[in-house]
Amino acid sequence: MLRRLLPLFALCALLPLSGAAFARNCAVTVEATDMMTFNLKTIRVPGDCAQLRVVLKHTGRMPAQAMGHNWVLAETRHHRELGLAGGRMKLADDYLPRNDARVIAHTPVIGGGQATEVVFPTSRLRRGGDYTFFCTFPGHWNMMKGKLVFE
Repeated sequence: MLRRLLPLFALCALLPLSGAAFARNCAVTVEATDMMTFNLKTIRVPGDCAQLRVVLKHTGRMPAQAMGHNWVLAETRHHRELGLAGGRMKLADDYLPRNDARVIAHTPVIGGGQATEVVFPTSRLRRGGDYTFFCTFPGHWNMMKGKLVFE
C-alpha cells in the first residue's frame, strides 16, 4: 500500500515549489539578409520561459566586413543611442560599446552563410516591458529592428 502512495507523496512535495521550478527554456531563430532585414518583426516570449535562446542566421552571401549582422536586445529607450554608439565601434567589438549595461543580450557579428546564438535569462526582462531587437552594424540599427514582447 505504501509503495502505491509514494508517487502521490512525491507529487504533493512538489506543490509548494514556485512556478519558476516548472519554467522552461525557449528558443527562436531570426534570419538576417543581405538586404538589411530580419525575417521577424516581433518576437513573443511566453512568461514561463526561464531563459531565451536566440539563434541568428545570416542567409545572405556577403562577408561580415561588408554586410555583417548581429542581434542586440535593449529597452526601446536605448535603441537609438546604442545604434549610434555601435557606428563608432569596430567589427572586433561587434559594433557595441564593451560591457554596456543597456545591452540585455547580443550575438557576435556574422557574415553571409554563418549562424550564431545567445542565451540569456528572462529575469533580465519585465513583463510588458518595451524592448527592441536590432542590428548594430553601422547604419543598420534604424532599419533592422523589431519588438520583443515578454508576456
